[in-house]
Amino acid sequence: MFRIWGKLFRENHMLRDMVYENNDPSLNRTKKVFAGLHEFCITFDLQEPIWLDKNIEEFKKIDKTRFYQDNFIEAVDFDYLEIHVIEEDSFY
Repeated sequence: MFRIWGKLFRENHMLRDMVYENNDPSLNRTKKVFAGLHEFCITFDLQEPIWLDKNIEEFKKIDKTRFYQDNFIEAVDFDYLEIHVIEEDSFY
């Protein structure tokens, strides 16, 4: 099972969170991450953020990144959206 946690923060307080699960073995990890981000945006009523180089590098290193106002075209009413992979698929 693949699970990713999405959280909205303002002034270091979590406003909302959600865990997205995906059990589809035909999807690769990248597609599962993008599907999770898409679900967070629908649930939180957000536009999808733009992945900057900083986000890509951070996500590759620690499986977590934060999207700030710079990642969104429209103004947002929170400080950042954080996504974090909390469970990877196991192939045992």
